[in-house]
Amino acid sequence: MHRIFALALFGATTAQADMRPDLGPRPQFPAPDMAAVELGQMLFYDPILSGNRNISCATCHHPRFGTGDGLSLGLGEGGIGLGPDRRADPANLPEQRIPRNAPGLWNLGAPEFTVMFHDGRLEDNPEHPGGIRTPLGDDMVAGFDDALAAQAMFPVLSADEMAGHYSENEVAEAVRLGQLSTPGGAWDRIAARVEAIPAYRAGFDAVLGEGAPITFADIGNVLADFIRFEWRADMSPFDAYMLGQGDLPAPALHGMELFYGKANCSQCHSGWFQTDHDFHALAVPQIGPGKAARFEAHNRDEGRIRVTGQSQDAFAFRTPSLRNVSLTAPYGHSGAFTTLEGVVQHHMSPEQSLNGYDTTEAILPNLDGAEDWNIQQNAQERAALIAPVDVPPISLNPDEVADIVAFLRALTDEDAAAGRLGVPESVPSGLRVDR
Repeated sequence: MHRIFALALFGATTAQADMRPDLGPRPQFPAPDMAAVELGQMLFYDPILSGNRNISCATCHHPRFGTGDGLSLGLGEGGIGLGPDRRADPANLPEQRIPRNAPGLWNLGAPEFTVMFHDGRLEDNPEHPGGIRTPLGDDMVAGFDDALAAQAMFPVLSADEMAGHYSENEVAEAVRLGQLSTPGGAWDRIAARVEAIPAYRAGFDAVLGEGAPITFADIGNVLADFIRFEWRADMSPFDAYMLGQGDLPAPALHGMELFYGKANCSQCHSGWFQTDHDFHALAVPQIGPGKAARFEAHNRDEGRIRVTGQSQDAFAFRTPSLRNVSLTAPYGHSGAFTTLEGVVQHHMSPEQSLNGYDTTEAILPNLDGAEDWNIQQNAQERAALIAPVDVPPISLNPDEVADIVAFLRALTDEDAAAGRLGVPESVPSGLRVDR
Protein backbone atom coordinates (compact mmCIF):
# COMPACT_ATOMS: atom_id res chain seq x y z
CA MET A 1 0.00 0.00 0.00
CA HIS A 2 1.27 3.49 -0.79
CA ARG A 3 2.45 5.91 1.87
CA ILE A 4 0.13 8.91 2.22
CA PHE A 5 1.89 12.18 2.87
CA ALA A 6 0.70 15.60 3.98
CA LEU A 7 1.70 18.44 1.69
CA ALA A 8 -0.46 21.42 0.79
CA LEU A 9 0.42 22.62 -2.71
CA PHE A 10 -0.74 25.74 -4.48
CA GLY A 11 -4.21 25.47 -6.02
CA ALA A 12 -5.54 22.62 -3.90
CA THR A 13 -7.10 22.61 -0.46
CA THR A 14 -4.99 21.47 2.47
CA ALA A 15 -7.45 18.67 3.21
CA GLN A 16 -7.17 17.27 -0.31
CA ALA A 17 -3.39 17.70 -0.38
CA ASP A 18 -3.13 15.60 2.76
CA MET A 19 -4.53 12.64 0.83
CA ARG A 20 -2.11 12.50 -2.09
CA PRO A 21 -0.52 9.07 -2.62
CA ASP A 22 3.27 9.09 -2.87
CA LEU A 23 3.93 7.80 -6.39
CA GLY A 24 7.54 8.92 -6.70
CA PRO A 25 8.95 11.08 -9.53
CA ARG A 26 6.74 11.97 -12.47
CA PRO A 27 7.38 9.86 -15.58
CA GLN A 28 9.51 11.37 -18.32
CA PHE A 29 8.96 10.99 -22.05
CA PRO A 30 11.65 11.30 -24.75
CA ALA A 31 11.57 14.41 -26.94
CA PRO A 32 9.84 13.63 -30.24
CA ASP A 33 11.42 13.73 -33.69
CA MET A 34 8.48 15.26 -35.52
CA ALA A 35 9.62 14.10 -38.96
CA ALA A 36 9.53 10.53 -37.70
CA VAL A 37 6.26 11.10 -35.82
CA GLU A 38 4.48 12.45 -38.90
CA LEU A 39 5.79 9.61 -41.05
CA GLY A 40 4.62 7.11 -38.43
CA GLN A 41 1.18 8.71 -38.41
CA MET A 42 0.75 8.06 -42.13
CA LEU A 43 1.88 4.45 -41.81
CA PHE A 44 -0.32 3.82 -38.77
CA TYR A 45 -3.44 4.68 -40.76
CA ASP A 46 -2.28 3.17 -44.08
CA PRO A 47 -3.59 -0.31 -45.04
CA ILE A 48 -0.45 -0.79 -47.15
CA LEU A 49 1.07 -2.75 -44.24
CA SER A 50 -1.54 -5.51 -44.47
CA GLY A 51 -1.34 -8.43 -46.87
CA ASN A 52 -4.53 -7.57 -48.74
CA ARG A 53 -4.07 -3.78 -48.35
CA ASN A 54 -7.37 -3.60 -46.47
CA ILE A 55 -6.45 -3.31 -42.76
CA SER A 56 -4.32 -0.69 -40.99
CA CYS A 57 -3.00 -0.53 -37.45
CA ALA A 58 -5.84 1.89 -36.77
CA THR A 59 -8.49 -0.66 -37.73
CA CYS A 60 -8.03 -2.30 -34.33
CA HIS A 61 -6.45 0.67 -32.48
CA HIS A 62 -8.59 3.65 -33.40
CA PRO A 63 -8.86 6.89 -31.42
CA ARG A 64 -12.65 6.77 -31.74
CA PHE A 65 -12.56 3.71 -29.47
CA GLY A 66 -9.85 4.73 -27.01
CA THR A 67 -7.10 3.29 -29.26
CA GLY A 68 -8.87 -0.08 -29.19
CA ASP A 69 -11.74 -1.35 -31.35
CA GLY A 70 -14.72 -1.31 -28.98
CA LEU A 71 -15.14 -5.10 -29.30
CA SER A 72 -14.54 -7.89 -26.83
CA LEU A 73 -12.71 -9.84 -29.53
CA GLY A 74 -12.21 -8.26 -32.92
CA LEU A 75 -12.19 -9.43 -36.50
CA GLY A 76 -9.07 -8.84 -38.53
CA GLU A 77 -8.75 -10.37 -41.99
CA GLY A 78 -12.22 -11.19 -43.28
CA GLY A 79 -13.85 -8.33 -41.40
CA ILE A 80 -15.34 -5.13 -42.76
CA GLY A 81 -16.39 -1.97 -40.95
CA LEU A 82 -14.93 -0.23 -37.93
CA GLY A 83 -15.37 -0.59 -34.17
CA PRO A 84 -18.55 -2.20 -32.82
CA ASP A 85 -19.97 -2.04 -36.37
CA ARG A 86 -17.30 -4.37 -37.72
CA ARG A 87 -18.72 -7.59 -39.14
CA ALA A 88 -17.70 -10.65 -41.09
CA ASP A 89 -17.32 -10.18 -44.85
CA PRO A 90 -19.59 -12.81 -46.44
CA ALA A 91 -17.29 -12.89 -49.48
CA ASN A 92 -14.17 -13.63 -47.41
CA LEU A 93 -15.14 -14.94 -43.98
CA PRO A 94 -12.65 -14.76 -41.09
CA GLU A 95 -11.17 -18.10 -40.05
CA GLN A 96 -11.60 -17.13 -36.38
CA ARG A 97 -11.88 -14.15 -34.06
CA ILE A 98 -8.75 -12.36 -32.88
CA PRO A 99 -8.01 -14.39 -29.71
CA ARG A 100 -7.45 -11.43 -27.36
CA ASN A 101 -8.92 -8.01 -26.77
CA ALA A 102 -7.19 -5.13 -28.58
CA PRO A 103 -5.30 -3.24 -25.83
CA GLY A 104 -5.09 0.53 -25.63
CA LEU A 105 -1.90 2.33 -26.64
CA TRP A 106 -1.81 5.03 -23.96
CA ASN A 107 1.62 6.04 -22.63
CA LEU A 108 3.50 3.14 -24.20
CA GLY A 109 6.22 5.67 -25.02
CA ALA A 110 7.11 6.12 -21.35
CA PRO A 111 10.42 4.32 -20.70
CA GLU A 112 8.87 2.18 -17.94
CA PHE A 113 6.76 0.30 -20.52
CA THR A 114 9.24 -2.42 -21.49
CA VAL A 115 6.82 -5.37 -21.75
CA MET A 116 4.23 -5.69 -24.53
CA PHE A 117 1.09 -7.77 -25.18
CA HIS A 118 -1.27 -9.34 -22.65
CA ASP A 119 1.17 -12.17 -21.94
CA GLY A 120 4.40 -10.16 -22.14
CA ARG A 121 5.84 -12.30 -24.91
CA LEU A 122 7.71 -9.29 -26.27
CA GLU A 123 9.97 -7.29 -23.96
CA ASP A 124 13.13 -5.25 -23.79
CA ASN A 125 15.88 -7.60 -22.65
CA PRO A 126 19.58 -6.95 -23.34
CA GLU A 127 20.38 -10.68 -23.13
CA HIS A 128 18.43 -11.42 -26.32
CA PRO A 129 19.19 -10.66 -30.00
CA GLY A 130 18.65 -6.98 -30.76
CA GLY A 131 17.99 -6.33 -27.07
CA ILE A 132 14.44 -7.66 -27.38
CA ARG A 133 12.95 -10.93 -26.17
CA THR A 134 10.50 -12.07 -28.81
CA PRO A 135 8.73 -15.21 -30.06
CA LEU A 136 10.97 -14.99 -33.15
CA GLY A 137 14.02 -15.78 -31.01
CA ASP A 138 17.23 -15.81 -33.03
CA ASP A 139 15.25 -14.93 -36.16
CA MET A 140 14.54 -11.45 -34.80
CA VAL A 141 16.23 -8.90 -37.05
CA ALA A 142 18.31 -6.03 -35.69
CA GLY A 143 17.36 -2.39 -36.02
CA PHE A 144 14.28 -1.99 -33.82
CA ASP A 145 14.73 0.80 -31.29
CA ASP A 146 12.91 -1.10 -28.55
CA ALA A 147 10.04 -3.44 -27.77
CA LEU A 148 7.46 -0.76 -28.61
CA ALA A 149 8.85 -0.52 -32.13
CA ALA A 150 8.95 -4.30 -32.49
CA GLN A 151 5.42 -4.92 -31.17
CA ALA A 152 3.94 -2.64 -33.81
CA MET A 153 5.08 -5.05 -36.45
CA PHE A 154 3.90 -8.43 -35.17
CA PRO A 155 0.23 -8.13 -36.25
CA VAL A 156 1.34 -8.05 -39.89
CA LEU A 157 2.67 -11.60 -39.43
CA SER A 158 -0.68 -12.91 -38.19
CA ALA A 159 -2.99 -14.47 -40.77
CA ASP A 160 -6.01 -13.58 -38.62
CA GLU A 161 -4.96 -9.98 -38.00
CA MET A 162 -3.30 -8.35 -41.03
CA ALA A 163 -1.41 -10.86 -43.22
CA GLY A 164 -4.45 -12.47 -44.83
CA HIS A 165 -5.61 -16.00 -45.38
CA TYR A 166 -3.23 -18.63 -46.67
CA SER A 167 -1.73 -17.83 -50.09
CA GLU A 168 -4.18 -15.07 -51.01
CA ASN A 169 -1.37 -12.51 -51.28
CA GLU A 170 2.42 -12.49 -51.32
CA VAL A 171 2.68 -11.59 -47.61
CA ALA A 172 0.30 -14.34 -46.50
CA GLU A 173 2.20 -16.80 -48.69
CA ALA A 174 5.49 -15.92 -46.98
CA VAL A 175 3.86 -16.27 -43.56
CA ARG A 176 2.45 -19.69 -44.51
CA LEU A 177 5.93 -20.83 -45.56
CA GLY A 178 7.44 -19.59 -42.32
CA GLN A 179 9.39 -16.86 -44.11
CA LEU A 180 8.89 -14.02 -41.66
CA SER A 181 12.05 -12.04 -40.90
CA THR A 182 14.24 -13.99 -43.35
CA PRO A 183 15.56 -12.23 -46.49
CA GLY A 184 12.71 -11.92 -48.97
CA GLY A 185 10.19 -12.87 -46.31
CA ALA A 186 6.99 -11.15 -45.17
CA TRP A 187 8.70 -8.18 -43.52
CA ASP A 188 10.91 -7.52 -46.56
CA ARG A 189 7.91 -7.72 -48.89
CA ILE A 190 6.01 -5.11 -46.88
CA ALA A 191 9.06 -2.85 -46.63
CA ALA A 192 9.45 -3.03 -50.42
CA ARG A 193 5.83 -1.93 -50.86
CA VAL A 194 6.43 1.10 -48.67
CA GLU A 195 9.71 2.03 -50.35
CA ALA A 196 8.01 1.96 -53.76
CA ILE A 197 5.68 4.83 -52.79
CA PRO A 198 7.41 8.18 -53.53
CA ALA A 199 5.99 10.04 -50.52
CA TYR A 200 7.21 7.36 -48.14
CA ARG A 201 10.60 7.25 -49.86
CA ALA A 202 10.90 11.01 -49.34
CA GLY A 203 9.73 10.73 -45.73
CA PHE A 204 12.34 8.11 -44.89
CA ASP A 205 14.99 10.16 -46.69
CA ALA A 206 14.30 12.89 -44.13
CA VAL A 207 14.50 10.45 -41.21
CA LEU A 208 17.22 8.00 -42.30
CA GLY A 209 19.23 9.95 -44.83
CA GLU A 210 18.75 10.17 -48.58
CA GLY A 211 18.65 6.81 -50.30
CA ALA A 212 19.05 4.69 -47.15
CA PRO A 213 17.32 1.31 -47.55
CA ILE A 214 13.94 1.12 -45.78
CA THR A 215 13.74 -1.93 -43.54
CA PHE A 216 10.84 -3.34 -41.63
CA ALA A 217 12.57 -2.21 -38.43
CA ASP A 218 12.63 1.36 -39.75
CA ILE A 219 8.87 1.19 -40.27
CA GLY A 220 8.38 -0.13 -36.73
CA ASN A 221 10.56 2.64 -35.32
CA VAL A 222 8.55 5.49 -36.84
CA LEU A 223 5.28 3.83 -35.85
CA ALA A 224 6.59 3.76 -32.28
CA ASP A 225 7.59 7.44 -32.54
CA PHE A 226 4.02 8.26 -33.53
CA ILE A 227 2.52 6.20 -30.69
CA ARG A 228 4.83 7.89 -28.16
CA PHE A 229 3.76 11.35 -29.29
CA GLU A 230 0.10 10.88 -30.16
CA TRP A 231 -1.06 8.90 -27.14
CA ARG A 232 0.88 10.37 -24.28
CA ALA A 233 -1.84 10.79 -21.64
CA ASP A 234 -0.45 12.29 -18.43
CA MET A 235 -2.52 15.42 -17.75
CA SER A 236 -5.80 14.12 -16.36
CA PRO A 237 -7.73 15.65 -13.45
CA PHE A 238 -5.80 13.21 -11.24
CA ASP A 239 -2.51 14.67 -12.51
CA ALA A 240 -3.73 18.21 -11.93
CA TYR A 241 -4.67 17.19 -8.39
CA MET A 242 -1.31 15.53 -7.78
CA LEU A 243 0.50 18.65 -9.06
CA GLY A 244 -1.50 20.92 -6.79
CA GLN A 245 -3.34 22.55 -9.69
CA GLY A 246 -6.90 21.56 -8.76
CA ASP A 247 -9.14 19.48 -6.54
CA LEU A 248 -10.90 16.23 -7.36
CA PRO A 249 -14.69 16.00 -7.07
CA ALA A 250 -15.78 14.39 -3.80
CA PRO A 251 -16.78 11.00 -5.31
CA ALA A 252 -13.45 10.70 -7.18
CA LEU A 253 -11.54 11.74 -4.07
CA HIS A 254 -13.30 9.08 -1.99
CA GLY A 255 -12.71 6.59 -4.80
CA MET A 256 -9.01 7.44 -4.69
CA GLU A 257 -9.00 6.79 -0.94
CA LEU A 258 -10.54 3.38 -1.55
CA PHE A 259 -8.23 2.64 -4.48
CA TYR A 260 -5.09 3.30 -2.43
CA GLY A 261 -6.61 1.99 0.80
CA LYS A 262 -9.43 -0.39 1.67
CA ALA A 263 -9.99 -1.77 -1.84
CA ASN A 264 -6.25 -2.45 -2.24
CA CYS A 265 -6.36 -1.75 -5.98
CA SER A 266 -2.88 -0.24 -5.88
CA GLN A 267 -1.37 -3.58 -4.85
CA CYS A 268 -1.17 -4.24 -8.60
CA HIS A 269 -2.27 -0.94 -10.15
CA SER A 270 0.66 1.01 -8.74
CA GLY A 271 2.73 4.01 -9.83
CA TRP A 272 1.77 7.01 -11.92
CA PHE A 273 0.28 4.84 -14.64
CA GLN A 274 -1.51 2.50 -12.21
CA THR A 275 0.30 -0.68 -13.21
CA ASP A 276 3.03 -2.83 -11.69
CA HIS A 277 3.85 -4.20 -15.18
CA ASP A 278 3.54 -7.68 -13.68
CA PHE A 279 1.26 -10.64 -14.38
CA HIS A 280 -1.66 -11.86 -12.28
CA ALA A 281 -4.40 -14.49 -12.54
CA LEU A 282 -7.88 -13.01 -12.14
CA ALA A 283 -10.18 -15.65 -13.69
CA VAL A 284 -11.51 -13.29 -16.36
CA PRO A 285 -14.12 -15.25 -18.36
CA GLN A 286 -12.60 -16.91 -21.43
CA ILE A 287 -14.18 -16.11 -24.77
CA GLY A 288 -13.45 -17.30 -28.27
CA PRO A 289 -10.53 -19.31 -29.63
CA GLY A 290 -8.00 -18.42 -26.94
CA LYS A 291 -4.34 -17.82 -27.70
CA ALA A 292 -3.60 -21.32 -28.90
CA ALA A 293 -1.92 -23.04 -31.81
CA ARG A 294 -4.14 -24.14 -34.71
CA PHE A 295 -3.91 -27.81 -33.69
CA GLU A 296 -5.16 -27.02 -30.15
CA ALA A 297 -8.94 -27.20 -30.02
CA HIS A 298 -9.53 -26.51 -26.34
CA ASN A 299 -10.13 -22.73 -26.64
CA ARG A 300 -8.12 -22.26 -23.44
CA ASP A 301 -5.96 -19.14 -23.03
CA GLU A 302 -3.30 -20.02 -20.48
CA GLY A 303 -1.68 -16.58 -20.49
CA ARG A 304 1.86 -15.96 -19.28
CA ILE A 305 2.72 -19.65 -18.82
CA ARG A 306 2.96 -20.04 -22.59
CA VAL A 307 5.85 -17.55 -22.48
CA THR A 308 7.73 -18.68 -19.38
CA GLY A 309 6.76 -22.33 -18.95
CA GLN A 310 6.50 -21.66 -15.22
CA SER A 311 3.49 -23.20 -13.46
CA GLN A 312 2.98 -20.11 -11.29
CA ASP A 313 2.25 -18.13 -14.47
CA ALA A 314 -0.79 -20.20 -15.45
CA PHE A 315 -3.70 -17.97 -16.54
CA ALA A 316 -1.76 -14.81 -15.58
CA PHE A 317 -2.01 -11.68 -17.70
CA ARG A 318 -0.27 -8.31 -17.60
CA THR A 319 -1.67 -5.64 -15.32
CA PRO A 320 -3.02 -2.96 -17.67
CA SER A 321 -2.37 0.70 -17.08
CA LEU A 322 -5.53 2.53 -16.05
CA ARG A 323 -4.82 5.80 -17.85
CA ASN A 324 -7.79 6.70 -20.08
CA VAL A 325 -9.40 3.46 -18.92
CA SER A 326 -12.83 5.06 -19.22
CA LEU A 327 -12.28 5.07 -23.01
CA THR A 328 -10.95 1.56 -23.53
CA ALA A 329 -13.90 -0.80 -22.92
CA PRO A 330 -14.32 -3.75 -23.13
CA TYR A 331 -11.97 -4.88 -20.35
CA GLY A 332 -9.88 -7.97 -19.61
CA HIS A 333 -7.67 -10.04 -21.92
CA SER A 334 -10.84 -11.41 -23.51
CA GLY A 335 -12.87 -8.20 -23.33
CA ALA A 336 -15.42 -9.95 -21.15
CA PHE A 337 -16.52 -6.83 -19.23
CA THR A 338 -18.05 -3.87 -21.02
CA THR A 339 -18.32 -1.46 -18.07
CA LEU A 340 -15.95 -0.19 -15.41
CA GLU A 341 -18.51 -1.16 -12.79
CA GLY A 342 -18.49 -4.73 -14.06
CA VAL A 343 -14.72 -5.14 -14.00
CA VAL A 344 -14.44 -3.55 -10.52
CA GLN A 345 -17.08 -5.97 -9.24
CA HIS A 346 -15.17 -8.87 -10.81
CA HIS A 347 -12.09 -7.90 -8.79
CA MET A 348 -14.18 -8.01 -5.60
CA SER A 349 -14.83 -11.75 -6.02
CA PRO A 350 -13.39 -13.33 -9.20
CA GLU A 351 -14.86 -16.75 -8.46
CA GLN A 352 -18.39 -15.47 -7.91
CA SER A 353 -18.14 -13.24 -10.96
CA LEU A 354 -16.82 -16.02 -13.21
CA ASN A 355 -19.49 -18.50 -12.17
CA GLY A 356 -22.28 -15.94 -12.56
CA TYR A 357 -21.03 -14.27 -15.75
CA ASP A 358 -23.70 -13.20 -18.23
CA THR A 359 -22.39 -14.07 -21.70
CA THR A 360 -24.64 -11.47 -23.32
CA GLU A 361 -22.36 -8.81 -21.86
CA ALA A 362 -19.65 -9.52 -24.47
CA ILE A 363 -19.55 -7.40 -27.63
CA LEU A 364 -18.93 -9.91 -30.42
CA PRO A 365 -19.64 -9.55 -34.14
CA ASN A 366 -21.60 -12.54 -35.39
CA LEU A 367 -19.39 -15.31 -36.71
CA ASP A 368 -21.24 -18.48 -37.60
CA GLY A 369 -19.64 -21.59 -36.18
CA ALA A 370 -17.52 -19.73 -33.60
CA GLU A 371 -17.22 -21.74 -30.40
CA ASP A 372 -17.15 -18.71 -28.15
CA TRP A 373 -18.19 -20.24 -24.82
CA ASN A 374 -16.56 -23.69 -24.67
CA ILE A 375 -14.53 -22.74 -21.60
CA GLN A 376 -17.16 -20.69 -19.77
CA GLN A 377 -19.70 -23.48 -20.03
CA ASN A 378 -17.31 -26.13 -18.64
CA ALA A 379 -17.21 -26.38 -14.83
CA GLN A 380 -13.77 -28.04 -14.82
CA GLU A 381 -12.31 -25.32 -16.99
CA ARG A 382 -13.79 -22.61 -14.77
CA ALA A 383 -12.25 -24.33 -11.74
CA ALA A 384 -8.85 -24.30 -13.49
CA LEU A 385 -9.20 -20.56 -14.11
CA ILE A 386 -10.06 -19.90 -10.47
CA ALA A 387 -7.34 -22.09 -8.92
CA PRO A 388 -4.36 -19.72 -9.39
CA VAL A 389 -6.23 -16.56 -8.29
CA ASP A 390 -4.61 -15.15 -5.16
CA VAL A 391 -6.65 -11.95 -4.81
CA PRO A 392 -8.65 -12.06 -1.56
CA PRO A 393 -12.36 -11.20 -1.85
CA ILE A 394 -13.20 -7.58 -1.05
CA SER A 395 -16.50 -6.27 0.28
CA LEU A 396 -17.59 -2.96 -1.25
CA ASN A 397 -21.06 -1.48 -1.26
CA PRO A 398 -22.57 -0.01 -4.45
CA ASP A 399 -21.70 3.56 -3.46
CA GLU A 400 -18.05 2.58 -2.95
CA VAL A 401 -17.94 0.87 -6.34
CA ALA A 402 -19.39 4.02 -7.90
CA ASP A 403 -16.76 6.17 -6.20
CA ILE A 404 -13.92 3.95 -7.43
CA VAL A 405 -15.35 4.28 -10.93
CA ALA A 406 -15.45 8.07 -10.47
CA PHE A 407 -11.75 7.97 -9.60
CA LEU A 408 -11.00 5.84 -12.65
CA ARG A 409 -12.78 8.39 -14.81
CA ALA A 410 -10.58 11.09 -13.26
CA LEU A 411 -7.61 9.34 -14.91
CA THR A 412 -8.84 10.47 -18.36
CA ASP A 413 -6.68 12.97 -20.24
CA GLU A 414 -9.25 14.63 -22.51
CA ASP A 415 -6.65 16.48 -24.59
CA ALA A 416 -4.82 13.24 -25.35
CA ALA A 417 -8.10 11.51 -26.14
CA ALA A 418 -8.86 14.18 -28.73
CA GLY A 419 -5.55 13.38 -30.44
CA ARG A 420 -2.61 15.59 -31.30
CA LEU A 421 -2.15 14.91 -35.02
CA GLY A 422 -5.47 13.10 -35.41
CA VAL A 423 -6.66 10.92 -38.27
CA PRO A 424 -5.23 12.00 -41.65
CA GLU A 425 -7.56 12.81 -44.52
CA SER A 426 -5.53 10.55 -46.80
CA VAL A 427 -2.39 8.40 -46.84
CA PRO A 428 0.40 8.16 -49.45
CA SER A 429 -0.76 4.78 -50.78
CA GLY A 430 -4.11 6.25 -51.73
CA LEU A 431 -5.86 3.44 -49.86
CA ARG A 432 -8.95 4.01 -47.72
CA VAL A 433 -8.41 5.55 -44.27
CA ASP A 434 -10.57 4.23 -41.42
CA ARG A 435 -12.27 7.27 -39.93
